Amino acid sequence: MKDKHTIMITVANRIGVLARIAGVLSSRGFNIESIIGWSTENTDVYQIHLVILGTPGEIEQITKQIHKLIDTIKVADISHKKKYIIYEFILIKVRTGRNRQEVLDLAAAFGAKVVDIARTAVRLDFGGPVHQVERFLDLMKPFGIKEFIRSGHIAVGP
Repeated sequence: MKDKHTIMITVANRIGVLARIAGVLSSRGFNIESIIGWSTENTDVYQIHLVILGTPGEIEQITKQIHKLIDTIKVADISHKKKYIIYEFILIKVRTGRNRQEVLDLAAAFGAKVVDIARTAVRLDFGGPVHQVERFLDLMKPFGIKEFIRSGHIAVGP
């Protein structure tokens, strides 16, 4: 059964490293669900977190292939490891009208921050465990989501 897997990749911060990783994935028929990368406390080292769909066997194979790339330092599938904290962040614009207070109350219940309030919409900032972000989006849908953007999975280990 194919599940979402969060892959944490540590690489040398060099030109083309992300293109090589994407090439390995696309050549093997994987679609990247989300990807986020940044420079670590050492500017010569880059951390990439990506989410892909696959079976445990497929994910094991793809992590081995990524690890063989020249600039790769470390690769780990952290999807089912309890010691890792996996978060996601969203910015969301929700329609409001007569139900503005209901939207604001729901946002407050989740701990979302109000970024902007306009006459017909409210913009919110929310972050948390992936399942909580999904639940927040599901509860906002009936109000009318005008727009949203997600960060993708980010994680920190033990």
